[in-house]
Amino acid sequence: MNTKEIAALFLLAALWGASFLFMRISAPAIGPVLTIELRVLIAGILLLLYVWMFKKSVELKAYWKEYLIVGALNAAIPFTLIAAATLHLPASVAAILNSTTPLFTALVSRWFLHEPLYAKKWIGIALGTVGVFALVGWSPVPLSTQTVFSALLSILAAFSYGCGGVYAKKAFTGVSSLSLSIGQQLGAAAVLIPLAAFAIPTKPVSPLVIYSVLGLAVFCTAIAYLFYFYLLANVGPTKTLSVTFLVPVFGVIWGMIFLHEKITIGMLGGLAIILTSIFLLSDVKINVKRQEYIKG
Repeated sequence: MNTKEIAALFLLAALWGASFLFMRISAPAIGPVLTIELRVLIAGILLLLYVWMFKKSVELKAYWKEYLIVGALNAAIPFTLIAAATLHLPASVAAILNSTTPLFTALVSRWFLHEPLYAKKWIGIALGTVGVFALVGWSPVPLSTQTVFSALLSILAAFSYGCGGVYAKKAFTGVSSLSLSIGQQLGAAAVLIPLAAFAIPTKPVSPLVIYSVLGLAVFCTAIAYLFYFYLLANVGPTKTLSVTFLVPVFGVIWGMIFLHEKITIGMLGGLAIILTSIFLLSDVKINVKRQEYIKG
């Protein structure tokens, strides 16, 4: 990877890491469902404008049913669960928990695609589990039923990403990443519309919340995907997915800088264990979007 490609990788990680910060700000004000509906709808429209402006070719009509399913599994459900988790978890903790996605991708791939799990992968899964317990048990948030429930929401989001990745691999053979990403965002928006209609805020929303929603949709989703497409084209999917290691790091940094979140030894220990498990599982390859393994 040259300097330009490395810079793009770090920018992508920084943008995806910032998504937890923006959800932590916007979800308590307008609710998780509306936060995510605006995120995927605005991002989907912006990516469509990108296609129109640069005359890119995408396949949307032929796979509209599949886009609804992958939009639910890989965006609507996990994004909303993470946004709900940030109501009671620091953005940094949510970002670290989200990095367990490769663990669940490996398990779902084993169950549904019958991909073998060798000793190294089993060790990675075991380490990832230990890392989650270490993180939740030693996080700066007091351990309570609410904290545990929020952590479970983040873990369910990671599991949903794993299911979405496996489904995308089976349903979208030969479909471009750009088509899949746009279809996924619009599919997620369609899935969430019925719920979002009942989540319209009745009180005025502060400018900070509006900027956070726009940052989440424009920078962390639409623009982030453009970096993702660039990396896929120039360095390939394997090197692009090394962003998995960087996203939780940036999630921690942004939470510490902008939300003044406390970083503890327990959090750093949990992060280190989980990143080690990702390294051991890093040969798991699912051909999906950005967030294939991340998504905040």
